Amino acid sequence: MVRCGPCGNEYDKAFVVTLAGQSHTFDSFEGAIPTLAPSCTHCRCNIVGHGVEARGMRHCCVQCAHASGVADVRDRR
Repeated sequence: MVRCGPCGNEYDKAFVVTLAGQSHTFDSFEGAIPTLAPSCTHCRCNIVGHGVEARGMRHCCVQCAHASGVADVRDRR
């Protein structure tokens, strides 16, 4: 069995993700999100969906981008 890095759980279906040359072992996607997902510049939540990237900043949504002063972004329709 493989041990999950964040929680220490031993699980036969654990998986390894390599990102930027570093390998991380997880027992669930839920456990991987805090380690792998980027954070919103404005509200600091983990960006799990497509998010918005502008001026070198990542945001979880257009509203957070606007609140950070990025006015020239909009939701896709």
